[in-house]
Amino acid sequence: MKISQLHYITASPEQAEAACRAGVDWVQLRVKNRNTADWKALALETLAVCRQYNARLIINDNVTLAAELGADGVHVGKEDLPVAEARRRLGDSVIIGGTANTLDDIRAHHAAGADYIGLGPYRFTTTKEKLSPILGLEGYRHLLTTCSSEGISLPIIAIGGIEVDDVPALLREGVHGIAVSGAITREPASQVPAFWQAIQTATSFSILENR
Repeated sequence: MKISQLHYITASPEQAEAACRAGVDWVQLRVKNRNTADWKALALETLAVCRQYNARLIINDNVTLAAELGADGVHVGKEDLPVAEARRRLGDSVIIGGTANTLDDIRAHHAAGADYIGLGPYRFTTTKEKLSPILGLEGYRHLLTTCSSEGISLPIIAIGGIEVDDVPALLREGVHGIAVSGAITREPASQVPAFWQAIQTATSFSILENR
């Protein structure tokens, strides 16, 4: 199962459309403080956008809605339904991601059968209401080094206030990719290609280094 190296997080079908048009191939719909009907309506619109652009749709937190809509996957937070229960409900063909901030979080998601881990925050961000302790580059280095020594090879997606200039250093530490909200929402037409270029350049450099 291929996990994209660029995840876009939004609550808006219109923003998802602009990002997909600019080249995003993975959208996580994160809806907060809306009733069930509104959430479903937003999800249906976003699903239509993702299908039009051949992008994957991941529903944040809501396993029931992800199953009902036939979304590509679900992402569960630290205070949401456990990964193991989401897997039991959705089966093996659906992508399941989990939020992590500590080594214990990563170990638990790995043991429960997550397909990828959203690890962060990298720096302070206003898009998350309950922010976990900031990791910074040193935090990623420590966690990824330990994961490697323990044989944990799940794709790690860095998240939290990430800008284009942060990409090379993060990928050098071993993250698989990045999740972005604000930077892409502000200017999708320029930021999406810039993020992809930074990811591709850093990935190519890493391959050359390891030859």
